[in-house]
Amino acid sequence: MHITVEPRDDHAVLYLRGEFDTFYVPALQQEVSALAKTGMHRLVLDLRFVKFINSTALGAIIKASKEASKQGGRLVISRPSPFCRDILEKIGLDRAVPIFDSEEDAQAAVVRDTKVESKSEGDLAQGESTVLFSPIDLSRLEHFLSQSKQTVKAPLSKDKPEVGWSGSGRMAALDPNGIRFTWGGGTTGLSPFAMGQLLAIGTEWKVKFQMPMYKRGWVEATCVIRELDERSDSVKVGAAFSKIDDATRNAIKQYASDMAFLKEELRKATDK
Repeated sequence: MHITVEPRDDHAVLYLRGEFDTFYVPALQQEVSALAKTGMHRLVLDLRFVKFINSTALGAIIKASKEASKQGGRLVISRPSPFCRDILEKIGLDRAVPIFDSEEDAQAAVVRDTKVESKSEGDLAQGESTVLFSPIDLSRLEHFLSQSKQTVKAPLSKDKPEVGWSGSGRMAALDPNGIRFTWGGGTTGLSPFAMGQLLAIGTEWKVKFQMPMYKRGWVEATCVIRELDERSDSVKVGAAFSKIDDATRNAIKQYASDMAFLKEELRKATDK
């Protein structure tokens, strides 16, 4: 990653370019520290050209924001790239550090006499990720999906991802032991009761999902449905992993640790 610092009369803009990961956190800290020594505590981080950002980098931004505030200044984010914006909003960092779509708005906000108010504190948003699920036992689909005119072929697989049926849910929680997600039935036309029958407790499913701040992309596992809650227009599912490779399980452990770390940093940053 490359950082360009442009001091202005009453603030400084830091233009970041590349991949902002753990390795480059000291570089940002050094730039922020150097500005602080000159009395500059009003900072704009321009993330327009940042292609990737991880949890350590996000934690560094939160800490820099807190330090700036302690010195009577503030830190805001300007023009985050689509990847960065998605991550920032998913983990809720915008509750602690204001985000602006234009450099002009960001600079105007950082020099205003009135403080930029952060949103109220809340839990990290972990429910924005898609979860694809397909059955191990194809016979389960024949009864339910034949009624909704869905085509039943071979199950979704790593070697033939284009073949078969898969549902698309929304992740609610993830830990090394299992995953929780909600499903609204997609285009099947199934009622919540029928969804619950299809995703019955004790049935085994293949799942594919992504984790924010994890470069590997889609990961796969096999799980068994352990909990099922029917709602008015959807079902909430809790599943335990029954088959998962070590690399994926370790990645999930790291993801859970990252989320706990960021949640604590956000709690500290939003404490009154």
